[in-house]
Amino acid sequence: MTDEMPIEFWQGIEQFNSQDFYACHDTLEALWMEAGEPEKKFYQGILQIAVALYHLGNQNWRGAVILLGEGINRINYYQPSYAGIAVEELLGESAKLLSALQQVGPEKVADFLALFAGTTVAGLQLPRIIKVPKS
Repeated sequence: MTDEMPIEFWQGIEQFNSQDFYACHDTLEALWMEAGEPEKKFYQGILQIAVALYHLGNQNWRGAVILLGEGINRINYYQPSYAGIAVEELLGESAKLLSALQQVGPEKVADFLALFAGTTVAGLQLPRIIKVPKS
């Protein structure tokens, strides 16, 4: 892992946390296409979670569930933290959301989204990416 992640990476993280998932996808995809391992797989995992959340916002239950699962599987390797990111927290929030979506099913995704409306529902929130404090 490089000590210094590119400025575009942090821009993508900011877009993710602002729930601008489409822009996050564009920003991180440009990095992902040029990256070598292990960063490539890490970028792709975050990208997939961002796209899953984009799909969720469009009530595309299937796309959200598939990409959340793929993103979770990809970044699982990078626990507990990587590149200054608290991966464990991102995984936990993403897994909780995936589980809730699987229970809700495609028929009720619109009702599920309406419950959210930017708030925390029953301890569930949209995943956020948290920086690990420098020691």
